[in-house]
Amino acid sequence: MTREGIDYFHNDFRKEDGSTRILDLWDQTVAPDPEKGWYSPKGSYLGTEFTQEKINQALEENTRADAYKVVPSRDLSGHGTAVAGIAAGNGRESGGTYRGVAPESSLIVVKLGNPGPNSFPKTTELMRALNYVIRKALELEMPVSVNLSFGNTYGSHTGTSLIETYINNISNVWKNVICIGSGNEGAAGGHVGGKLTRRKDVELAVSPYEDAFSVQIWKNYTDDIGITIIAPNGQELVISENISLPFRASLLETELLIYYGEPSPYSEDQEIYIDFLPKDQYVTSGIWKIVLEPVHIVEGSYQLYLPSENSLQTGTRFLLPTPDMSFTIPSTAERAITVGAYNSIYESYADFSGRGYVDMRGMSKPDLVAPGVNIMSAKSQGRYEAVTGTSFATPFVTGAAALLMEWGIVRGNDLFLYGEKVKAYLRKGARPLPGFTKYPNPQVGWGALCLRDSLPG
Repeated sequence: MTREGIDYFHNDFRKEDGSTRILDLWDQTVAPDPEKGWYSPKGSYLGTEFTQEKINQALEENTRADAYKVVPSRDLSGHGTAVAGIAAGNGRESGGTYRGVAPESSLIVVKLGNPGPNSFPKTTELMRALNYVIRKALELEMPVSVNLSFGNTYGSHTGTSLIETYINNISNVWKNVICIGSGNEGAAGGHVGGKLTRRKDVELAVSPYEDAFSVQIWKNYTDDIGITIIAPNGQELVISENISLPFRASLLETELLIYYGEPSPYSEDQEIYIDFLPKDQYVTSGIWKIVLEPVHIVEGSYQLYLPSENSLQTGTRFLLPTPDMSFTIPSTAERAITVGAYNSIYESYADFSGRGYVDMRGMSKPDLVAPGVNIMSAKSQGRYEAVTGTSFATPFVTGAAALLMEWGIVRGNDLFLYGEKVKAYLRKGARPLPGFTKYPNPQVGWGALCLRDSLPG
């Protein structure tokens, strides 16, 4: 599933006779229209489900414009088309040159809708999409490898949020593998974290022309910490849990809106959310400080996150960032296969790739890395293009997982080759990369994807 859907008209997603390889396409952004035969999936009111029959009807039209009158789903950015091309494109448009990893697989595609008012980024839409894909696979009695090239920085990154918990739970339904990209925040300077034992001054550079942004501070609810915000001119604002919340204050030409959250049914973490809002046009640029002081510490961990790099001005970042735990949510879900990126030309770790952690429980993220720099794949509106990012490393693993399940389940070599078993095989088969001597590690996990060595026997 993708943020932007798929160019179903592209030849790489069509069989030799020109018919579609897509079994179902749920576009959550297209409103149902019974007069046109557009209906939401069974049990849902969101978007429109286009069946294989409906897509084939569209492909019988002579032009894209006429096809879109029948099935109006489009990939306007090209993101979803490129992802699908790497995982499962058959290379038909290139005469087989740019085939994907699992070129004979069938496809179920979901284009995620936009979040509703007062909703977090696409959480509900994503949960519905996962349920749809896995339930469809169950109906068809086919194993399914799910690709999620989507993520954001909002959350504690401890694997305990609603969406992470949901992914862990639904991974136990039917025969599935869920692969998620670790994000592109590794070198963005958007995270600072550690153990709070004494005063910690976190310096934040704010670029000119930054219109608004937020800082999330996450801690264990049992810990009490003092927070002081210092503006570039030295003016200070002391924040206390005892103040009336949400609390609004001013420093220089910037409004600060502070909110203290509570633990959730899924997590004991607490969020302190600070909105930086301009009084006029822009937030005051310069070096801000967020000072953390231990008051009563039981557990001690703290994490600060900025929004994703692509939503900020260049240069807005923490001056001394902590690269570990820079992976995006929901790649933090424990039962997902978390995929980072490496440069396959130079055999080197891609520094933009979101980094994870290795903790005392033996839990490690990412699980492995795959090629994610200058990858040729299907382009929306036809032909091919080079793409870079963990979004495009992930479908290598998604396709590899599909091939493992085909070998095991479809061909009868191992009827239980799905879920954590696939993850274990891929970890064991991963090969080392130059520059790393200890595995797993927060950069490349167990190493680089190698399907050949992941086959048992």
